[in-house]
Amino acid sequence: MQIKNICCIGAGYVGGPTMAVIALKCPNIKVTLVDSNPDKIKAWNGPIEELPVYEQGLSDIIEKTRGKNLFFSNNISKAINDSEIIFMAVNTPTKTEGEGAGKASDLRHIEACAKDIAKYSRSNKIVVEKSTLPVRTAEKIKEILEQNKKGIYFEILSNPEFLAEGTAIQDLFKSDRVLIGGEQTVSGQKAVKALVNIYENWIPKEKILTTNIWSSELAKLASNAMLAQRISSVNSLSALCEKTGADIDDLSKAMGMDQRIGPHFLKASVGFGGSCFKKDILNLVYLCQYYGLDEVAEYWFQVVKINDYQKERFSQKIINQFGGNLKGDKIAILGWAFKANTNDSRESASIYVANRLLELEAKLSIYDPMVGENQIFEDIKTFLELCGLDNQKIENRLKNVTVFNNINDAVKAVSAIAILTEWEEFKRYNWDVLPQAIIIYDGRNLIKLNNNNKIIHL
Repeated sequence: MQIKNICCIGAGYVGGPTMAVIALKCPNIKVTLVDSNPDKIKAWNGPIEELPVYEQGLSDIIEKTRGKNLFFSNNISKAINDSEIIFMAVNTPTKTEGEGAGKASDLRHIEACAKDIAKYSRSNKIVVEKSTLPVRTAEKIKEILEQNKKGIYFEILSNPEFLAEGTAIQDLFKSDRVLIGGEQTVSGQKAVKALVNIYENWIPKEKILTTNIWSSELAKLASNAMLAQRISSVNSLSALCEKTGADIDDLSKAMGMDQRIGPHFLKASVGFGGSCFKKDILNLVYLCQYYGLDEVAEYWFQVVKINDYQKERFSQKIINQFGGNLKGDKIAILGWAFKANTNDSRESASIYVANRLLELEAKLSIYDPMVGENQIFEDIKTFLELCGLDNQKIENRLKNVTVFNNINDAVKAVSAIAILTEWEEFKRYNWDVLPQAIIIYDGRNLIKLNNNNKIIHL
């Protein structure tokens, strides 16, 4: 099958960078991104410096491809109908109600995608799961498509993303692996081959792994769970280091030099964040419970519990320093994105720490190089709503938050500083200019100063 047109439903942190790289590497293919949010499409078509997703190198690719073979459109029906391959890259958050609430993935957006594909398609399509999904979701998608297919044939593939935000473009250029799962039928393998042919434009063939569709779906959950487990493991050891006088950086280096372990994901932090790790582990927990594997479910649930413990432990360090009374004290929070080199703040440890301090009536000065004021206030408000606070109490808390656009103003006249994102700007900052009385809580082990009691590492 010759592919001339690709449509991607979902123009977010996965769809945007992935389709941009496909457009760059496959100039003979027209790539169209659509999204249910018209403001997002408007932003993608707007000034290069104001793209809705920040990734190093992404704006350069958009500049080269946009309007040539990469398009951002609100015309979902046309994009679907014109394409041979349709990627589904929409959000799959954790369910907040119904069966599996708090653990299972909410598939409403995926189901809506499938209904749109069935509604607007006038020819056979290859439908590709790009979102992180629970195993056997393809069955649900196929059921929806077949109910509405009107004589049209749909082949479903699983092609999970393995991108790390902050390095997504580099990950796409030089992927560890590209995983494609499809049905073990003649038509299924033809669809797999069509997608393989696209990736072979820049990915070595030996790095393209083809499996059955169920293995592909589960591989993404399993990979994220393993990575999150490493972070939670080293974070649990950081607590023991503090009690025994060991240095967590020394311990991580020693463990990482073991070739069987390796150095990656062994850096202590306030806790992992982002849209994937917690959501995917909880989804894995739910699947294990669903299939009666309660001991396995509890094992993976401990990874999430350690992550929550780490955020609370860091917050409590600050609270204890002030004797439990933070009322009126001004504290700077540096870093709001869940990690450096991205503007994504979903599930960021900063959100939890900030709200823990606001609970005790602290005044917060917040700065992040890439996350704007509106997003920061929205994150805090959403967290408080989930905690059950009414509008008046939320407004009272928000009055104690000030967002700055530079580090100097953010740290001015504060009693303490909490560094929560590993931005290079924070590493380079001249911390010696701060008054001796300011205590820095370095949740990412970014800076090392010898001034008495100025630095408190996680």
